[in-house]
Amino acid sequence: MTDPNKPDQNVSDDDWADAMSEQEEPTSSADAASEEEDPWAAAMAEQEAAEESEEETAAAPEEPKAPAAKAASEDIFRPLSPDSGSSQARELEMIMDIPVKLTVELGRTKLTIKQLLELAQGSVIELEGLAGEPMDILINGYLIAQGEVVVIEDKYGIRITEIITPSERIHKLNR
Repeated sequence: MTDPNKPDQNVSDDDWADAMSEQEEPTSSADAASEEEDPWAAAMAEQEAAEESEEETAAAPEEPKAPAAKAASEDIFRPLSPDSGSSQARELEMIMDIPVKLTVELGRTKLTIKQLLELAQGSVIELEGLAGEPMDILINGYLIAQGEVVVIEDKYGIRITEIITPSERIHKLNR
């Protein structure tokens, strides 16, 4: 008999019989390795052992044992202590040099593309904001305060008149 991929090579029936017998023979080391690599089998065995120990504990009640697991909140949220204020100051020092973008928004409007294309030098765009109305102060795009425009030595500035509370921020986002 010949292999269709290799017509020049003769394959005997004995070779096929040898190959089939190799596949049928289970190797004990391969089976042990597959059992060790199977996480489901390990998990099921662990669960069975836990159930057996619960049954033994229920059959012979002893004094209650302290739970082995500790609460995750102890690792994540450290308890406050009198000296925690100094550690918080050190933690704040780490972020003090991070730059943020402060923007003062004079007003907004919506234009069609036709209106946009008609703009030329000297065109006036009407904004929704009214004259004398407080300007929005945004940090990284989030409204945090309102203020009024001031001029100091030929430069514009903004005087903060109101800090926006979180509930007011949500209300202003809805408009």
